[in-house]
Amino acid sequence: MIYKTTGDVMQGFSRDHTIPYLMASGDLAMGCAMSEATAPLLMSFGRVTNEPDQLAVMLYLSAGGCAEEEGREHELAALAAMYERKGNAAEDAIIRQKRAYSLAAKRYLKGWQHHNTYYGEPGTGECPDFDDDMDEFIYFAGLLAGLQALNSEIQSTSSIGVPKNVGSIVARATGCLESEKWWGAPMALKATVWAMIPGAQPEGEDAFERLAMTDRQGEGAGVRLSHVFHAIAATNKGDEAMVKSVVRQHAESLKEQPSNDEWAFVDAMATNMIIAISDRLWVENTGHRTPLGQLGTFWDDQKAEVETMDLDGLL
Repeated sequence: MIYKTTGDVMQGFSRDHTIPYLMASGDLAMGCAMSEATAPLLMSFGRVTNEPDQLAVMLYLSAGGCAEEEGREHELAALAAMYERKGNAAEDAIIRQKRAYSLAAKRYLKGWQHHNTYYGEPGTGECPDFDDDMDEFIYFAGLLAGLQALNSEIQSTSSIGVPKNVGSIVARATGCLESEKWWGAPMALKATVWAMIPGAQPEGEDAFERLAMTDRQGEGAGVRLSHVFHAIAATNKGDEAMVKSVVRQHAESLKEQPSNDEWAFVDAMATNMIIAISDRLWVENTGHRTPLGQLGTFWDDQKAEVETMDLDGLL
C-alpha cells in the first residue's frame, strides 16, 4: 500500500509540477539528464500501481532526444572526417551514429506505444477528451515520438519494429489539436508529412505554403518549432537555399521575439535542432560547425562592401 500511494503521488506530482516546471526552463541538457536518470525509477511504479503512460510519453521522448543528440554529434564527426579525407575515422563515426539512432528509435517507440495505450489508437477519426492543456500537449508530444521513432529507425539503417505507416497516422491525428493554439506546430507537422510522403498531400494544398504560415504563428508565439519541420521538409526536397532561408529566419526571429515563458524548453529544443541543421551544412562545406554567435550566416555569404575614403588628396 505504501508503494502504491508513493507511486500515485509521484505520478501526479511529475505530471502537474515537474513537467510544467521543465517546460518553462530552457536547459535542454538538464532535461535530458533528468529523463535518462529518473525514467527507470518513475516507470517502475507501474509494477505497484497504474502504468504511468502519460509520464512515459514525456520521459521516452526526452530520453530519445538524448540519444538522437549523440547521433548528431557522431554524424558531424563523420562529416568532418570525410572533409579531411580520413576514411577510417569517418566510418567509425558513422557506426557510432547508427548505434545512437538505434537507441533513439527504441526510446521513441516506447513513448509512441505508451501514447497509444493512454489515448487510444490515433488517426482513426476519434479524438480523446482532453482534461487540460497539459493533457493536450502530452498528446502532441506522443505524436512527435512516433514520427521521431520512424525517422531514427531510418537513420540507424536497422529494423527496430516501428510501423512504417506512422507518418500518415500522425498526420491524421494532428486534426485533434488546434494548430494555432500550439504555435502552428500540429499543422507544420502535417505539412511536413505531406512534403515527404509521395501522394500524401491533399488536392489544392501546398505543404510549403502551409509551413510558411505556421512559421509566422510560431514566431509570434515565441515557440518556433515550425521552423524545424520546415527545414526538415526542405532538406528532404534537396533545396539547400530554402534550408538556409529557414535557418536565417529562425536566427532573426530569436533577436526579435523572446521565448514563450511557459514553453521556453520547446523553443530551446527548436533552436538546438536548427543549430544542428546549420552545423551539418557548415561541416560539409568547411570542416567545422557554425561559428559561435553566427547562427543564420553561412560560409559563402557575400561580404558587405565597406565604404572607403580616398586619402591620397590629403597627403
